[in-house]
Amino acid sequence: MKPVITPPPVLPKRERTAHKGDFGRVYLLAGSVGFTGAPVLAAAGALKAGAGLVTVAVPESAYPAAAAKLLCAMPKPLPERDGVVAEGALPGIFKALRTADAALVGPGLGRADTVARAVVEEAPCPLVVDADGLNALAGHIDVIDTRRDKVTVLTPHFGEFCRLLGETPEKPEEAAQDFAKDHGCIVVLKGHRTLTAFPDGESALNPTGNPGMASGGSGDVLAGMLVSLLGQGFDPKWAVPAAVYLHGRAGDLAAEALGEYAMTAADLLAYLPAAMREGEMRDGE
Repeated sequence: MKPVITPPPVLPKRERTAHKGDFGRVYLLAGSVGFTGAPVLAAAGALKAGAGLVTVAVPESAYPAAAAKLLCAMPKPLPERDGVVAEGALPGIFKALRTADAALVGPGLGRADTVARAVVEEAPCPLVVDADGLNALAGHIDVIDTRRDKVTVLTPHFGEFCRLLGETPEKPEEAAQDFAKDHGCIVVLKGHRTLTAFPDGESALNPTGNPGMASGGSGDVLAGMLVSLLGQGFDPKWAVPAAVYLHGRAGDLAAEALGEYAMTAADLLAYLPAAMREGEMRDGE
């Protein structure tokens, strides 16, 4: 089935009487020693995309650095081993997941493969799997199959997708569509004109974005945006392409102002409000 081009998303007006609990409780399992920026960027992406409450769980030794930068999210230290989240943290993680509206596992997580796979199997809520979470699934695709009755979003770039497949596909877009159907998940194949493939065979091609976004941390921001929109209860058919579109649109606005060479992931966050404002419904609409 030929992909459709994602249209500019329209963000619904918020109720005047709404409170933070109405806009999703999202849980991020991310970070490790030496990779404390990833959870911070993901959390900022989640908050900028409208999440009401964001919890960021990181290894104990990464907690001070992350907590110092997480002004609007709630950092939680977890038991660790050698700088990454330890298996002993799983009971607390599972408890937190039971009250989350959506979760994200992977950005900067390091080689916490057993923990990541356990979260994929056990999370009862919509789940975004990114970065090291995807690496943990390579060679363990059966873990994804346990979630056929739940919303699961995988966000690989081409290299990560090849590791998931165990081979290099000649036609990556077709392979992503087949993978989504075969394993009952949503695949966001990141790259020039990012493709979102759904398990029902439908797919969407993103028209926004530019090479200035090809820098460390950009994917962390997108992962945070994805979990945010899912946590707010939006239909995945709308939420996933919308997050990809808005992420790219923020990149385009940043490139217009700064040029493609000087852009960073932090600039995506700076221009994300303007990108979202373009589609936000206003009084009288």
